[in-house]
Amino acid sequence: MRRCLGFCLAVALVLSAGPLFAQGFQVPERAKAFATAPDIPYDSVANFLKMPANIYLGESVGVARNSKGEVFVFNRNGESSRLFKFDANGNFVREIGKGLYGFAFAHTVRVDKDDNIWAVDEGTNMIIRFDANGKVTMLMGRRPESHGLLPSPARGTPPPMAPYPPYAFSRPTDVTWDPQGNIYVSDGYGFSRVAKYNKDGVFIKSVGTRGSEPYQFNTPHGISADAQGNIYVADRGNRRIQVFSSDLVLRNIYDHVGAPWTVCVTPGPHQYLYSSNSNPDNNDSRVTAVTGEVYKMELDGTVVGKFGQPGKGLKDFTTIHEIDCKTDNDLVVGEIDGYRVQHLLLHPATRTPSSR
Repeated sequence: MRRCLGFCLAVALVLSAGPLFAQGFQVPERAKAFATAPDIPYDSVANFLKMPANIYLGESVGVARNSKGEVFVFNRNGESSRLFKFDANGNFVREIGKGLYGFAFAHTVRVDKDDNIWAVDEGTNMIIRFDANGKVTMLMGRRPESHGLLPSPARGTPPPMAPYPPYAFSRPTDVTWDPQGNIYVSDGYGFSRVAKYNKDGVFIKSVGTRGSEPYQFNTPHGISADAQGNIYVADRGNRRIQVFSSDLVLRNIYDHVGAPWTVCVTPGPHQYLYSSNSNPDNNDSRVTAVTGEVYKMELDGTVVGKFGQPGKGLKDFTTIHEIDCKTDNDLVVGEIDGYRVQHLLLHPATRTPSSR
């Protein structure tokens, strides 16, 4: 009887898989820059984060460092989101915002130039700013009256259309700031836009609708800014990075580094752009075979090099969901499937930009 049940279940799974392939899913190709991008040697610091007894990391979707090198990890842990603080050596310090009403389903965490901590929670449609001491100082968005994530719409349901409400988000994904302190939000899974606010959270403008044309997005999944106020948006579903001015005028599109799950611009006089063509969390070996690497680029999109491969060991990557690049060649990355954070030390050779 047990053998029959197992056989019947296997047959059912095979039959149910048929419609999935009939729906036209296409395995992505290798990123255009993969063949020409030189490999960057790197190491991963073993046992970087030290957790106390009976506290564990969950899906480590968000990671960021402040000016002191202290590390903040926003993770999906149990029934809610939890924001942990570690010192620069990876020792656990404390939890921030425990039990906060705005925490339900973590997505990213960022630290601004004043060491304020910004937690982006996809589940509550909220962005919460804490000061350096962990006190809430600003709220953006509002948690839906119903608990938890809104259900995904049925296949064929048209996406929400612009104009989107200025002060409401729909599963936001990330936040960044220009040199003047203006706030930019990638928003997100429900809406398909980038919204700009002043430093006090007053709405200025937004751009974007669902689609694949310029100024359109298919899951804007990450966002970062350079010293000139240019805004880099990880347009993950469209396998490209769209670059806007601070006024949200489109300046460039980079479509040669795969599907960007996250982007990060380094500080300093010579800035670089990191983008992860991440190994997605769908357990599809065909997709895993053409993903997993991180690209380092000049701000004009020229690829400097790449590093990483899919896997579960040290120096391998499961799904990199956020990169902290406060220091160039000294990165911290948060992974979903691995339930971990890795501290990466890059050892690049003499800079040799690759062609696209």
